[in-house]
Amino acid sequence: MSQEKRNKKKNGIPDRWLDYCPVGHRIPGTRFIAFKVPLKSSLNSQVPESQSFGLWDLLDSVERQNQELGLIIDLTFTTRYYTVKDVPQSCSYIKIFIEGHRVPSDEAILSFKQAVRQFLKENQSNKRLIGVHCTHGLNRTGYLICRYLIDVDGLDPAAVCSSSIPAEVIALRGTTTSMTFRMSPREATKASTIQTKVQSWGLLWRKDNQQP
Repeated sequence: MSQEKRNKKKNGIPDRWLDYCPVGHRIPGTRFIAFKVPLKSSLNSQVPESQSFGLWDLLDSVERQNQELGLIIDLTFTTRYYTVKDVPQSCSYIKIFIEGHRVPSDEAILSFKQAVRQFLKENQSNKRLIGVHCTHGLNRTGYLICRYLIDVDGLDPAAVCSSSIPAEVIALRGTTTSMTFRMSPREATKASTIQTKVQSWGLLWRKDNQQP
C-alpha cells in the first residue's frame, strides 16, 4: 500500500461506513440501542451533508424515537473518529478498545458488563438508553449486547436468536465472522445454537440490503 493510500485510510472515513444506516431502534425489553460510529466534524466534512453523522445527529435521531440517550459505549479500536471531548455533556461515555474481526477478550466482555450494570443501577428511576457502537454497529456491538442478554439477564440463547426479536431491530445478515461464544462445557449445547446465529447478526441495515 502506498504512503498516499495509507494516509487517506488513516485520515478518511471508515471503509463501508456510508453503506450503513446511522442508528437502529431500541431493542424491546432492554435499554440498548445500536448505531455506527459517529464522526467528528473534520471527517463528516468528507461526506455529503445529507449523509453526515456526528454525535449531535445521534442525539437528535434518538430523540425522534421519543427516547433519551444516557450512555455511549464505544467499542472501536481507535480514537480517530471522535474523542471524549466531543461527547455532549448530557451523555456519559465509556471507551472499551476492542480490535475488529477478533473475539473480544474476557477483560473487554467483563468491562462491558460492568459498565452496563453500573449505568442501570444509577438510572433505575429513568428510561435513558445505553448506546453501543463499534465501526458499523455490527459484529462487536451485536456480540457484546448478546453476551449481556444471555450471561447477565439470563435470556435463553435460542430465544435471543429467534425471529421473535423484530427483524427491523436486529437484522439477520448472513455474514460470516470468526466470532464464537466462549462458554463452559455445560453451555456447549447453547453455544451450538448461537454460534451460527450470532455470527450473522447486524443491529443496523445496510442501505442497499446487501450483505456486509
